Amino acid sequence: MPKAAILTVSDTRTLENDESGNLLQALLESHTDFSAKARRIVKDDVLEIQHAFTELALMPEISLILTNGGTGIAQRDVTFQALTPLLTDTIPGFGELFRQLSYNDIGTHAMASRAEAGFTVRQQLCFILPGSKKANELAMNQIILPELHHLFKERTK
Repeated sequence: MPKAAILTVSDTRTLENDESGNLLQALLESHTDFSAKARRIVKDDVLEIQHAFTELALMPEISLILTNGGTGIAQRDVTFQALTPLLTDTIPGFGELFRQLSYNDIGTHAMASRAEAGFTVRQQLCFILPGSKKANELAMNQIILPELHHLFKERTK
């Protein structure tokens, strides 16, 4: 069974009230053969985010990392700056498609999202998602779950 890790970036959430992280885990485990091997919550701090992400990426059994939170343009939103240097290969179409679908829900506010996807140096697939539960549900149901196995298949050809 493939293993995933979930990293939540938030100054206020805990494992008990992390609705987005819980949703990501529930959708992943109920619609795929992945199981969530690890969950972490860190503050909106570049070094804390990079440290937690690196810890998860160093777990040899992890092939998928889902992050949520800190992808907006507020000064405290630093997930994009923290994680994009750790992706060796990006999937630009994910962010483009996510913003397009988000536009249908929230209008022009979607342009402020810096959702991203790519691969780590160890070839782990990573999705960098907003913190909103609704945004995570959209990303999972309309993009990630339908394409997850295809992305892995293409990457391992």
